[in-house]
Amino acid sequence: MARARRHLDGRVVAITGAGRGIGRATAQACVRAGMKVSIGDLDLPAAQQTAADLGDRTIALELNVCERASVGRFIDATENRLGPIDVFINNAGIMPLAPFVEEEDAVARRQVDINVHGVLHGMKEALDRMLPRGRGHIVNMASTAGRVGFAGGATYSGTKHFVVGVSEAVRTELRGSGIEITCVMPGVVNTELGAGLPQARFVGHIEAPMVADAIVAALHSPRFEVYVPRRIGPLSKAGAAVPTVVRDAFGRLLALDRVLGRPDLDARRSYEQRAARSAGDLESGA
Repeated sequence: MARARRHLDGRVVAITGAGRGIGRATAQACVRAGMKVSIGDLDLPAAQQTAADLGDRTIALELNVCERASVGRFIDATENRLGPIDVFINNAGIMPLAPFVEEEDAVARRQVDINVHGVLHGMKEALDRMLPRGRGHIVNMASTAGRVGFAGGATYSGTKHFVVGVSEAVRTELRGSGIEITCVMPGVVNTELGAGLPQARFVGHIEAPMVADAIVAALHSPRFEVYVPRRIGPLSKAGAAVPTVVRDAFGRLLALDRVLGRPDLDARRSYEQRAARSAGDLESGA
């Protein structure tokens, strides 16, 4: 029997890296659903502008996901102003691109700090509040790269595989607790993070509101895996079920090696420069 659709009106959601991109679009979709939204971002002016644009159901708070104490302060401030959090969305992340052997160690560490430890900090701090209440929903922004390793983004793919894996494991640990876990795996999204990326065959780029609407749909009707667009799911699962030689041929047919491996560097220059100095204020989906 299908579970009843959950009402979101008046619920409190906290979103990391929500000053722009998918995070901003998700905040907007949550406001439309009647939720009270806390926008966390290292770029506080961007968070404040987003909150101002979205109206009086939102607040903006400074957040550095690399520091667990900062995440804790973000949640405490959210709850002090909006009430107990019902949903926590781990959206912040970065995706600098380079061939693996050319990637600087500092860039790799920064990706792990933001994309991996940022998610861990968010989950642990949110669960500290949710578990005693016996309710809550954590949404982790992964990527299609969480199921498929993309040339040109090896470390990024590794961090997103981690997000999928830790989400699956924690979901199992929390069975019966009243806490829902959702893992979102979009394709390439037309945001700053996706700038200059060529399209795979048969799977075009998508817009941030499409991802945001899929997230809100998963809050209404909880499920673990959310692929955006939805057709990516069967393709990903089919690839995982066949021998490596078939999977490789399938990847070449879809031109997956070009998606992160042959970007337009001029088009990505602005993003790459910001990612190089970011400490957790950029979006996460790709």
